[in-house]
Amino acid sequence: MIVGKGDIASVLNDREETIFFASGVSNSNETRDSEFMREIELLDKQDRSKCIFYFSSITLDDINKNNQYHAHKRRMELLIKSNFKNYNIIRIGNITWGSNPNTFINYIKNKKSKGESVEIKDEYKYVIDKEQLLLLTDNLPLTGQNTICVFGRMAKVKELI
Repeated sequence: MIVGKGDIASVLNDREETIFFASGVSNSNETRDSEFMREIELLDKQDRSKCIFYFSSITLDDINKNNQYHAHKRRMELLIKSNFKNYNIIRIGNITWGSNPNTFINYIKNKKSKGESVEIKDEYKYVIDKEQLLLLTDNLPLTGQNTICVFGRMAKVKELI
């Protein structure tokens, strides 16, 4: 079962006895408690006898990233670990596809296309493409407790847009 309709959910291949939980908060600047609660309530409705795949953030352990979004992602991971016997928590960077205006790459592209100024920092970001994500989600085991950090490739922000 695939839970969600966003960019990640749109590329996943369904697997029997699996929940792909791809209906989470995707905007790292999100501050509305209602969005965080929506995800928690949706998780609570899932069948705990199945293996759940949860898409988290590669930046979760970055001590400089301590906002509501990261606190929420940490909480979600703890909820999954304490409520599901079998899980795959996949910590990813920025996706390279899709139409969600809140993803890092789309946010910058949209601002530039509107002629709005955007500060492009001289920094690196981790990105993952569809093929890399599918290689993981199609092949990870459905038993056990796994937390995987997927770095994909590292690129300068100016190279991504």
